[in-house]
Amino acid sequence: MTKKPVTILLVGAGGYGNFYVDLLLDAKEPWDFRVVGVVEPNPAGSRRLQELLGEGIPLFSSLDEFYGRRRADLAIISSPIQFHAGQIITAVTAGSHVLCEKPLCATVEEGKAIIAAAENTGKMVAVGYQWSFSRAIQELKKDIGRGLLGRAERMKTLVFWPRDFAYFQRNNWAGRIKDDQGRWVLDSVVNNATAHFLHNMFFLLGNSFGKSAYPAAVTAELYRANPIENYDTAALRIRTDGGTELMFSATHATLEERGPEFSFEFANAVVNYGQDPGGNIVAVFKNGERKVYGDPFAGEGDKLWTTITAIQEGKPVPCGPEAALPQVVCVNGVQETGEISPFPVDLVRTRTGSQGEKTGVYVTGLAQDLLNAYEKWKLPSELGLAWARPGKTKIFR
Repeated sequence: MTKKPVTILLVGAGGYGNFYVDLLLDAKEPWDFRVVGVVEPNPAGSRRLQELLGEGIPLFSSLDEFYGRRRADLAIISSPIQFHAGQIITAVTAGSHVLCEKPLCATVEEGKAIIAAAENTGKMVAVGYQWSFSRAIQELKKDIGRGLLGRAERMKTLVFWPRDFAYFQRNNWAGRIKDDQGRWVLDSVVNNATAHFLHNMFFLLGNSFGKSAYPAAVTAELYRANPIENYDTAALRIRTDGGTELMFSATHATLEERGPEFSFEFANAVVNYGQDPGGNIVAVFKNGERKVYGDPFAGEGDKLWTTITAIQEGKPVPCGPEAALPQVVCVNGVQETGEISPFPVDLVRTRTGSQGEKTGVYVTGLAQDLLNAYEKWKLPSELGLAWARPGKTKIFR
């Protein structure tokens, strides 16, 4: 039986939307799809706009304009965080399935509204956490679920990804809690660049396909070196609803780049990522056996192809809004813990470019301090670091 081509609407063709434009224009596999429209209010941000237009694909300024004239089987949403919920709900209500970039949305209330809209319309929503669609993570999740590794005891993840001034100036919402119109954004190191890796721990602990564990409590130490509203450095201790301890350390304010890397301790094995020279996730069992799961970054486009196949075959996707919501719950809880501590000015240094221009800031010694805390399963304040401040704890009810 011949499968019907999946008609696709691109919502955002600039920024990260360029990734999907490249995937679709350069597709070499015999994927059966047809792009029927692009919604992009700022077309200049799309690197291959002329190719899209040359294919006869019409450009629209809004979702309402598109749905007033056409329909699509799948809407791929790559817009800013504050637009995710409204655009997802508009798309499913108009009859489209959705693949939305991470995070799911800004607030828990928005996430619940998305889930309700998907249920009411019978439309599928996939959330683009690419690790969740990878073979490596899917296989690891299966082994955890069937008890091969034993009970999950504690898990930790570290990501040091320096970002320059241009990163925070690339739009008018980067590093913001709310945008100029008062819409929640909650953009931060935890809710944007490294959101994948916080979500990954919840996702792996979900008790079935398409499910994630939820946070029961989070203690958050939040810091800032850059001239932004929100935090650029976070150290979190989380207890899940299943009793597993999670540690998460992420920053944009180091000079050094490191990670993502993780170490997950189970009753029967330790699973590590970031130590294998081949870039693989590796489990070492207490009996000395090893299992190599593969590279979670392999096949970044799998989230798109998996979603297209799911639409054609009527199957669920690995990561939908129910699986992505715990990350939103955690991020909202972190934000509610309150104060963001600026790093002491005498520790903040300036990065310079090739012409001596100021390109960004970093905190001297921060990478080593955070690494020491990570290795000891501690928050920075628990090591007595002079710059660190004890975090508050949010209990989820």
